[in-house]
Parts: sequence; structure tokens; C-alpha cells
Amino acid sequence: MADGTQGGAALGRVPVEITVAVGRAHPTVAELLALERDAVLPLDRGVDDLVELYAGDRLIARGRLQEIDGEPSGRLGVCLTEVVRADGTD
Repeated sequence: MADGTQGGAALGRVPVEITVAVGRAHPTVAELLALERDAVLPLDRGVDDLVELYAGDRLIARGRLQEIDGEPSGRLGVCLTEVVRADGTD
């Protein structure tokens, strides 16, 4: 591993958890306590708005939700529309 290639290949196989943020809600504590099954919590985004992808707390991309063809009904994926580079630009 002196040349670093084996270490780089091993690092490339480490799984990373990606979080997809579809929106935010800002309810009061009283509103949260009143929530029941089938309640709807309104978000600050619309159905056609972009979602954000995070690795940890770092924004890495934006995209649109879409149903995945050939998968069981209701499976979602994200079609990337923007990738945020390490320097924070698109």
C-alpha cells in the first residue's frame, strides 16, 4: 500500500448514507402534540420543487423525485439536476 492505490480502491468501496430532503415544516409544539394518524404536515416546498441530497450535513446535489420504472410500485429515485462540487459551486 506504499503507492496509495490499494488504499484508494478500498476507500471507494465504503458505503455512504445519503439523505434526501423533500422540505421542511415549522409546526409549534402544540401542533406536533395534536398530530394523529393520517394527519398531514405541510412542507415548505411543492411537489415539483427540487429535493436536496446530503452526505452528512454537506449538500452534494439537487434533483427531482421520480418513480423508478420496473421496480415495485411506489419506489422512488432521484434524477440529479445539479451536482454541488467540493468548493460549493454547481
